[in-house]
Amino acid sequence: MALVLNYDLSDNNQNNKKESPDFIGKHFPKITNNEYTPEVLWQMGSITDYAPSPDGKKIVYGVNYVSVKENKTHSVIYIMDCNGENNILLTDSDNNELSPCWNSTDSKIFFISDKSGNNQIWEMNPDGTERKQLSFFEKDIDSFKFSPDGLNVLFISQAPYIFRPDNLYKDLDKTTGLMANDLMYKHWDKWLKTVPHPYYAPFDGNKIGDATDILKGTRFESPLLPFGGIEQLNWSPDSKTIAYSCKKKAGKAYALSTDSDIYLYNIIEKNETNICKIPGVEDQNLGYDMNPEYSACGKYIAWLSMEHDGYESDKNRLYVMDLETKQKRDLTKNYDNDIQQFCWDTTSLNIYFTAVWHGRTMVYKITQEGVITQITDGDYDFEGIKMMGNKILVKRHSLLEPNDIYCIDSTVENGIIRLTNENKEITDQLRFGQVKERWTKTVDGKDLMSWVMYPSNFDPKKKYPAVLLCMGGPQVACSQLWLNRWNFALLVEQGQYIMILPNRRGCPGFGQEWKAEISKDYGGKCMDDYFSAIDDLATEEYVDKNRLGCIGASFGGYSTYWMAGHHEKRFKVFAAHDGIFNQQAMYPETDEMWFVNWDLGGAYWEKDNEKAQNSYANSPHLFVEKWDTPILCIHNDFDYRILVSQGQAAFDTAILRGIEAEHLCFTDECHWVNKPQNSILWYRVMIEWINKYLNP
Repeated sequence: MALVLNYDLSDNNQNNKKESPDFIGKHFPKITNNEYTPEVLWQMGSITDYAPSPDGKKIVYGVNYVSVKENKTHSVIYIMDCNGENNILLTDSDNNELSPCWNSTDSKIFFISDKSGNNQIWEMNPDGTERKQLSFFEKDIDSFKFSPDGLNVLFISQAPYIFRPDNLYKDLDKTTGLMANDLMYKHWDKWLKTVPHPYYAPFDGNKIGDATDILKGTRFESPLLPFGGIEQLNWSPDSKTIAYSCKKKAGKAYALSTDSDIYLYNIIEKNETNICKIPGVEDQNLGYDMNPEYSACGKYIAWLSMEHDGYESDKNRLYVMDLETKQKRDLTKNYDNDIQQFCWDTTSLNIYFTAVWHGRTMVYKITQEGVITQITDGDYDFEGIKMMGNKILVKRHSLLEPNDIYCIDSTVENGIIRLTNENKEITDQLRFGQVKERWTKTVDGKDLMSWVMYPSNFDPKKKYPAVLLCMGGPQVACSQLWLNRWNFALLVEQGQYIMILPNRRGCPGFGQEWKAEISKDYGGKCMDDYFSAIDDLATEEYVDKNRLGCIGASFGGYSTYWMAGHHEKRFKVFAAHDGIFNQQAMYPETDEMWFVNWDLGGAYWEKDNEKAQNSYANSPHLFVEKWDTPILCIHNDFDYRILVSQGQAAFDTAILRGIEAEHLCFTDECHWVNKPQNSILWYRVMIEWINKYLNP
């Protein structure tokens, strides 16, 4: 297949560069024919962190911009009034500057900059002047939080994770060999040479002093890999205690368990308490416990908690503890859904949180008595809740629009105010289709909700090809997602087909029973749900049932490989990204053993384990004699969740069986494709492969 090479990779940067000609800033492309392409997607800015000033008058926030030509990302900081006006770029050098926040008096903005050669904490005035380096730590600082009194700073940096002495053979100073004598030697995308540790250090208003490693001398990690950040650590209002999330296990014990806890570390007395394991109290915190946050009054602490060890997608409950009485309460015991993010209000009486329900992630309020009120509405996803006085700051996106910052204000008519329109100059030039909600009866009589996406030129009198999107996770909601790595609106526009995104068994937002039905049943009802969704869509007059495709990543890649052996000629083309092909091989290859133990039911050698044996009996590689359809197999070398051998085995099998196939491998990517030029290549190959068979 020949790639089309006439794409425009020019950057179209803004021209207000003050310090460096290498500055990467906002893009202002001129888009031909209003066409939405991968190159256009990567010229959009991506809003990252944001923080209101203590007086609620200003907001600082970060944006990432990308140079596709240079194949790199650049982080900058903006400031604006609390109503979104007077938006000003504060950082305009070629240094990456990110994670802005305020000191307690509104007089300074703290941020991370790599100007000194590694990531350190800096400060500047609210107008961007008088920039000054505050920390001089020997390693990169990943993220940070100043104590409420401003006298200390908590930050995350890397500490050694040693399996064998690295000076074992001093004469072999050029060797690249790495040795392991226990599990968890790799995680997500790297060998664990280091793990994140929480440090704290004094701040005298001029310079950050010597740091103390709370986990010094241990192989434990905080925050938890691979995705945890500073949200897993917090200061108490009196600035004396650090609450942090940690799973105090290593090696095989770590690989088999999700049992993390919340620890309260007193920086004065240098001792700590595990509030999830209280002597004499029945332990209902055997799974993940994460993201502790104190109430403003300091009397309570809240966190997210799971009940079962080993089930990483268990119900995410909202726990609150009274720090005086040590009593713990599950505020969400009568709520059949998961909590995603949360924050206390200023009164310490209520908590705001986000949760997905029926494919939409909304903002809710819950009282100390467990009464829940929905705050937002619409076909959107909200995330990143932060209080700004009595108002709430959030980011909002949908399947058709990227993230922007909004303010939820109960005193205005519609209750929500848009504060940024970061990509207006780009999105105003693009065509987008429609997204509609669709409900289908499953084979066992249940209701299946899907999103259906239509191209911008959709005409119900014409016939269109259709593509089934198989969601990853597997316990991930098919909600109003906007992603760079899988941008569904882009795929629909480039392919001029209809796409259906089912919330099949396993997707959150439909109750715990629906979510749990996928575990130990990968080849069962969840696959029936996919067939129900695409078969129902194919009954529409505007769908050409002879031009159907199936694509997916991760569990969606497994689904694609599985369907290739079961689809009974429904589909004309398949494309799988980082999917499981051989479950027996994948079991001992993966990093987090608790996941495969829970979701597959156990090891393949447990012959008396009926649930596990049923899982392995549904491995896609066992049905390749029925493969009869062209397939694209994409995989990445740094994927340690599902190793690259899985994708290569699927591709090799297809070729050996005489099936038309292609293999795309990225030697420098993990489970995702994150680098700009790699992503654009991914889109070009994916789009051209699908179009070859659905739009010949």
